[in-house]
Amino acid sequence: MKFSKKSAMGLLFSLTLIVAGCGQTKPASDSDAASTSTPAATEKKLNVQVSFYPMYEFTKNVAGDLADVHTLVPAGMEPHDWEPTPQDIASIETADVLVYNGAGMESWIDQVKDSLSNDKLVQVEASQGIDLLEGVEDGHHHGDSSADEHDHDHADEATTEEHDHKHGEEAAAEEHDHDHADEATTEEHDHEHDAGKEEGHSHDHGGLDPHVWLSPVLAVQEVRNIEAGLAQAAPKHAEQFKKNADAYIAKLETLDQEFKAAVTDSKRKDFITQHAAFGYLAQQYGLQQVPIAGLSPEQEPSAAQMASVIDFAKEHQVKTIFFETLVSSKVSETIASEVGAKTAVLNPIEGLTEEEIAAGLDYIGVMEQNLEALKLALNE
Repeated sequence: MKFSKKSAMGLLFSLTLIVAGCGQTKPASDSDAASTSTPAATEKKLNVQVSFYPMYEFTKNVAGDLADVHTLVPAGMEPHDWEPTPQDIASIETADVLVYNGAGMESWIDQVKDSLSNDKLVQVEASQGIDLLEGVEDGHHHGDSSADEHDHDHADEATTEEHDHKHGEEAAAEEHDHDHADEATTEEHDHEHDAGKEEGHSHDHGGLDPHVWLSPVLAVQEVRNIEAGLAQAAPKHAEQFKKNADAYIAKLETLDQEFKAAVTDSKRKDFITQHAAFGYLAQQYGLQQVPIAGLSPEQEPSAAQMASVIDFAKEHQVKTIFFETLVSSKVSETIASEVGAKTAVLNPIEGLTEEEIAAGLDYIGVMEQNLEALKLALNE
């Protein structure tokens, strides 16, 4: 799947204009979370389109009942290689706010944004202002520790000096053209992620790791960016958006403290995971992520990469190999069988399964499950 083919995109955008002209919008498929705010009965709610699940969770908790929030990527679908349909683009065209993670997660975003004619659309790049880590595309980061590999500072700060991608006036941001002004909106923040520069990759993150939402500390920054974007779209509700954001951030801060307490005295600091989604979480808490695959879970590891992970697991006596819920666990199971380990879920929360939705799980709930899984694996 290659979204960068100009002929296909030209046809897609032509169809989009036709669909948008007919006034069609994507029907809501998300169940609204409880809210602390209620708009006047006659007041029109904000129409907010978000790219995938974490953006929905953060946005809904900030917006409360002041917005209808709709997720573009359907439940249960892996978002890395998802492509918008003409109806999806029409829904974005008629929205008040578009929220997306950025940092290369949504490979389609730049082309879609370029096709839009709605100059009133508030575009919120949730990862704006976050220092991004370089990605691990081949799954080969098996040094002594993630701290040694990247020289990360594992103090209270969520960012790293070694990989200090300046998103303001620094020249280091030329490839990604981040203009980080005071506002949370991203009309002027043109991420150049070269989605089609390598024909062999169906999804290219432009060399950066987009999985910032998996660090509770960085999730706070994303929530604040979303709050600012919603306040720009509906200034009269800015105070309520801040109140809602503060309440949700308190939960994220509690989660952060729980992670800190859990890993402080753990027996080991390394863990093997299905793809390189947990770099920010590992950096935040002084852990070592050993990914089987690179940034995309659909990326198949080579025989050499598999052998490297197996050697690491044997040498470090790893007892748990983690897999994910939205992609096949076959590779993780193969490695676990080879080294005599068990498998367990470590969820990158790129989307919820139907079962997780039915169980009432959300971002906080899944992160708590991740914490429990890590506590077990790090103390074997």
